[in-house]
Amino acid sequence: MESLIIENQYFGTVNYYKMLFNFSYIEIDQYESFQKMSFRNRCIIPGANGLIQLSVPIENGRNQHTPIREVKIAYKENWVLQHCRSMEACFNRTPFFEYYRDELFALLEQKPVYLFDLNWSILHWVIQKLKAELKLNLSQKQDEKPGLIVNDLRNTYLPKNYDQIDSPIKYTQVFEDRIGFKPNLSIIDLLCCTGPAALSYLKSNDSLK
Repeated sequence: MESLIIENQYFGTVNYYKMLFNFSYIEIDQYESFQKMSFRNRCIIPGANGLIQLSVPIENGRNQHTPIREVKIAYKENWVLQHCRSMEACFNRTPFFEYYRDELFALLEQKPVYLFDLNWSILHWVIQKLKAELKLNLSQKQDEKPGLIVNDLRNTYLPKNYDQIDSPIKYTQVFEDRIGFKPNLSIIDLLCCTGPAALSYLKSNDSLK
C-alpha cells in the first residue's frame, strides 16, 4: 500500500483533489509550519476579466514558522463577505452554483478561529459534495507506518506553478470564451461547472472532453 501526506489547502486546486484518489491512505499534515505563498490560505478562481486570487488574512502574517495548527484567521476586515461576493460574481452563471451556494457560504460564515479548522471543514465538505469514498487522516508525529510507502506531496501545487502541469483536467468553464481555459483552478470551479460529474473527472486517468 502507498500512503500520501499532503498539506491542508483552502478550497484546494483540482489536481490537488485528483491526487487524493491515487492513494489508499491519505494524511493531512497537522504538524507542519505555515508557509507563505501557498494554497494554505488562498485559492484562484476565474473571473470575466481574468483570474482572481482570494486570500484568507492571518494574524501575525509575517511569521512563517508558526505551527499550522496555531495559525489564527484575522477578521478585522470583512474578507468573508468579499470572498462570497467574488464567488457569486464568478460562479453565478455556472450550471450548478445554486446547488452549492448556501452551504459554501455557510462554511465561511462560521468564522472559525484557526485556519487549519476552516480548511479541514472545507476539505470534508468537498469530499461530501463529490460523493467520494475517501478516508482522511490527520498526521501523527511518531507514526512510521511500517509496510507503507509514504509519498510526501506537500507543496506540489503552489500559486507560482499550479498551472504548469502536463495533463490538466479539462472541462467547460464559463469564461473560457473570454479568457481561455485555465487549468488547475480551485475545486469550486470544477464543482460549479460539472456538478455530479466532477468525481468522474477527478478519477479519470485521461482528461475528459
